[in-house]
Amino acid sequence: MSWRVVVISSTAKLDYKMEYLIVRQQNKIQRIHLSEISTLILATPTISMTAYLLHELAEKKIDIIFCDHKHFPHGKYVAFNGCHNSSEQIRQQIKWTDSIKNQVWSKIVRSKIDGQRTILQKRKLIEAHNKLSTYIIQVEDGDSTNREGHAAKVYFNSLFGKEFSRDDKESVINAQLNYGYSILLSTICREIVANGHITQVGIHHNNVFNHFNLACDLMEPFRPFIDELVLSLDHDEFTSDNKLELIGFLNRKVIISDSEQYMNRAIEMYVKSILNALSFQNPSLIRFPKYEFSIYESHPIL
Repeated sequence: MSWRVVVISSTAKLDYKMEYLIVRQQNKIQRIHLSEISTLILATPTISMTAYLLHELAEKKIDIIFCDHKHFPHGKYVAFNGCHNSSEQIRQQIKWTDSIKNQVWSKIVRSKIDGQRTILQKRKLIEAHNKLSTYIIQVEDGDSTNREGHAAKVYFNSLFGKEFSRDDKESVINAQLNYGYSILLSTICREIVANGHITQVGIHHNNVFNHFNLACDLMEPFRPFIDELVLSLDHDEFTSDNKLELIGFLNRKVIISDSEQYMNRAIEMYVKSILNALSFQNPSLIRFPKYEFSIYESHPIL
């Protein structure tokens, strides 16, 4: 199984040769077998790559994330063909009923709030933890009373102070959160497409200008893992080391379906279970992660 997150952080030329990604930088040449790569992050726009390499990366369903001059995720490359029966899967996706979408969304919201309250408990923020425990019980079909929004306000204000707002564009904490969420969103998108579905048609998010409605829905239970990482960072400035820590999220391990898996694999299992639950109208098929993970393995920085 592919597991490695490869980050190219300085000027380079990338091409393909005999199943290998070839990275040429000044007087240095490195080779990485494509079978090992799950995600390729181009952390600077001063990187060139061949169309042949792009083709092979798409064939292998390797996620590619492009960053801007500030090294912030700016876009991603999504292959058209996720699986052999994608047309059939998309037809099923369009037919998902409101009933099953509401049931699945309620489960997603409960799982996300469960992750948030676990972090609050670890930080000994007991009052906030107890509020979120109440919100979980109060989640109705489709989260019609927006317990998710209420939980988020209590959660973030408890962790970062009452003056904290997710709308503050100058906040270092928000920059760190958004960076991690962008990596997560891209990974979820890859798995949706790999299963033959499209990212535009969601179950709760339905913004006509959002190309990733379904990914925005499905990523919610994994946000607390990013949040916990951000809590461990220095918030005075958003450094390159901070970014590498957040990218390393994908190389951590987590418990899902009673087994320890790399985060990449856990996301793959989770997304497939969600899509099966929607297509077979059976929410019991969903497999959520447990909110604890172990030490991660390092990833190559080129």
